[in-house]
Amino acid sequence: MPKDADANTAPAHVAIIMDGNGRWAVQRGRPRLFGHHAGARRVKEIVKACPDLGVKYLTIFAFSTENWKRTQTEVAGIMSLFRIYLEREAEELFKSGVCVRFIGDRIRLDDKLVSLMDELELRTAQNDRVHLTVALNYGGRDEVTRAAKRLAYEVEQGRLTHNDVDAETLAQFLDTHVLPDPDLVIRTSGEARISNFLLWQSAYAEYEFVDTLWPDFTPNEFAKVLQGFGKRERRFGAIRA
Repeated sequence: MPKDADANTAPAHVAIIMDGNGRWAVQRGRPRLFGHHAGARRVKEIVKACPDLGVKYLTIFAFSTENWKRTQTEVAGIMSLFRIYLEREAEELFKSGVCVRFIGDRIRLDDKLVSLMDELELRTAQNDRVHLTVALNYGGRDEVTRAAKRLAYEVEQGRLTHNDVDAETLAQFLDTHVLPDPDLVIRTSGEARISNFLLWQSAYAEYEFVDTLWPDFTPNEFAKVLQGFGKRERRFGAIRA
């Protein structure tokens, strides 16, 4: 079991770019989908570890707007995995006190998957032990574009004026408007880029890039990253007094 984090220094909101499933599988001579299944099991373990580590909000990057460029076989397999996971884990997520939300554009997702997402959100809406947000068909630029369109419509309808438009107003139209901004963003697999993830929300987040491939990212390693976060000084643009 991971060592409990100091509640005073642990990040309340952690976002994770779960990278490396495919490479993990290839290294083992298995198809890439084998890695995605292993990655899904790791998600379950990390979510379960969050309360003891002081993490109230966890946001995971499950499928990006750019991931449609992958092979049809891999995309179909990933979408099937999402459906299986939601059907199989819904009861345990509910009983464990996990509140599940999904962010991203649902218009390209199939009706069965969207229905399962809606049902899980509704069923777990009152849970408060851990808030798990799954970014599915999500891209940061796409999110801001959709938010700007909704904001422009409100201005067009006369419910807002151009003078009402500021950063706080725009943030209310983002997919994450009910969530606090992430304190820490972790990316696994050794890649050091943010890949269009939570661009607006992560303006002042701390970043941690780890070499571990996602299926090997254990709760113990998660705990070590969180402990390192507690040693950082966050000034949010100010200088030390």
